[in-house]
Amino acid sequence: MGKIKWQAVFFDFDGVILDSVDVKTRAFAALFRQYGPEIEHAVVDYHLANGGVSRFEKFKYYYRHLLQKPITQEELDDLNREFTRLALEGVLAAPYIDGAMETLECLRQHKVPAFVVSGTPHEEMQFIVEHRNLTSYFHEVHGSPREKHEIVKDIASRYSYRLQDCLFVGDAMTDYDAAQACGTDFMGIYSGSNPPFPKGTMLLERVMITENRQ
Repeated sequence: MGKIKWQAVFFDFDGVILDSVDVKTRAFAALFRQYGPEIEHAVVDYHLANGGVSRFEKFKYYYRHLLQKPITQEELDDLNREFTRLALEGVLAAPYIDGAMETLECLRQHKVPAFVVSGTPHEEMQFIVEHRNLTSYFHEVHGSPREKHEIVKDIASRYSYRLQDCLFVGDAMTDYDAAQACGTDFMGIYSGSNPPFPKGTMLLERVMITENRQ
């Protein structure tokens, strides 16, 4: 058996483990449909262009820049509850991204720890991982409100990982930026024709981590 070259692998979740980005897109659209098609389309465009950003930050942006009105904590909490109601059922039923389960199984066999580092609220992210029976694949599962780079650095510090020997797998610029801030390698998962990442980024259409047999 060959070896995996990384000490640990950090995974975003939506669009990397589960094919659940469209589920959340539909939830954002439904929440803001009452404000008309122009606002609804702008909400969707911003969501798709800012994958990995906390939904709370998106809600604040929508109110400030699209609706041009302040948002209270109570309104944020109400939006989050309704978003969760709209999206959770779809996320729990979403298919896996091609290669994700094979990759997680490969890492487990090689005893390379995997971690979830997501923009989804922390408790909700843990609930999803548990209910998809993925707990055994991940050493730890983390979500917002902590920033992704903070989570990665905290994990690396606690387990004495060398960040330059770790990998971050993501599908959005927030993931790339977290990897850059931490100094980890980065693998972008993207199947479209215009990837958001800088030229030269390691880019795959499916999740794939293989043994290093050299």
